[in-house]
Amino acid sequence: MNSKDTKRPYFLWDYDLTEADVRRILASDNETEKIWMMSRIVESATYEDIWKYISYKQFVQYFPQLRLKPQLRRVWERALSVWEGEGYGRQ
Repeated sequence: MNSKDTKRPYFLWDYDLTEADVRRILASDNETEKIWMMSRIVESATYEDIWKYISYKQFVQYFPQLRLKPQLRRVWERALSVWEGEGYGRQ
């Protein structure tokens, strides 16, 4: 395990979780933890970093279940509607 894997990601400032923990949670079958982690990433990570953890396909699949602030949810709903109209994700 390299030092990056043992470092706490900036978007989890209030939890004692490492980069490796984040990746493990996202890859797990525990839907509750996965949705919590994805929600946290979408709420608190930079746009560029979101896509380092979550694929577009995963984002679309789990979006209805993500716990997001209403204003942020509306922004993402708009983005998804634009991307869908442009055929993004259908390659």
